[in-house]
Amino acid sequence: MEKNKLISVVIPAYNHERFIGPAVDSVLNQTWENLELIVIDDGSTDGTGAMVKAYTDPRLSYYYQENQDAFNTINRGMGLVKGDYIAILNSDDIYAKERLEKLVAIQQQSKAACLFTDVLPISDAGTVFTDPDFGWNVWHQKNRDWYFACEDLYAAFLKGNFMVTTSNLFMTAEAVQRVGKFSSLRYLHDYDYIFRMLLAFPDQVQYVADEQLLYYRIHDGNTLGEAAITGRQQDLEVIQKYMLAVLPKEYRMIASAGTERLLELRDELELVRSELASMAEPSVKGRLHLLLSAIQYKVREKLRQHSGKLR
Repeated sequence: MEKNKLISVVIPAYNHERFIGPAVDSVLNQTWENLELIVIDDGSTDGTGAMVKAYTDPRLSYYYQENQDAFNTINRGMGLVKGDYIAILNSDDIYAKERLEKLVAIQQQSKAACLFTDVLPISDAGTVFTDPDFGWNVWHQKNRDWYFACEDLYAAFLKGNFMVTTSNLFMTAEAVQRVGKFSSLRYLHDYDYIFRMLLAFPDQVQYVADEQLLYYRIHDGNTLGEAAITGRQQDLEVIQKYMLAVLPKEYRMIASAGTERLLELRDELELVRSELASMAEPSVKGRLHLLLSAIQYKVREKLRQHSGKLR
């Protein structure tokens, strides 16, 4: 294994004074020592910056900017790297001690352009969520099972993002140069990026499924809110975009129309079922009225959306 390769790690940081120390330590304490760590502070208002600037390791560089969101922060960091390999670590996640060394060895043997591993979910306190019935573990195992069943990375990613996070990306500098910057998706820039990587290097993206080399932070205070809605909307758009991207051009319009109609039917059915459930004994006339109301609602929505696009 070539030991002289330089690895560049980018940490985008924002108001994570509680977690930034363990994140930085997990990079600087890697068994692979030939690395540079670039921390981009995205306008933190807590002690994040002070904690990073307290480090004296010459491999670490710190940059501050006004708040610009995660994808812009990562893009700035990736514009500063000098390494043969490029990796990202969110400021609340943690690398396993041998992560980089193991991934370099696998890359040099396989010649992969991009690699990612399995992950371990941890709490704010750093406790690993080991219960297989824990909600996140159920979701992640479902996505892994789908991949093992189909043995196709692209199809598996359409089913779910089992890479989980930007922290899991380990790439060659050449691959990053070809794929380019992260897109301006607040919640799913990692999901969009892995699809672009798969399209650019269809046979050179590797899932190291038997190694858990990343600790992924699931915050105790996470609750449903606007982010859950926006995230799912972006999820829908990313999946539709990259599902169509691999189809021959002459079939894309058919697939797009069919997909949109299926989504409309699902919404119509949910609306009708919801209204039927609120009626004690709906009559045949009442059922028909509800169905017509649902269809009229969808037509109005379509006309409104169409009108908005024409403006």
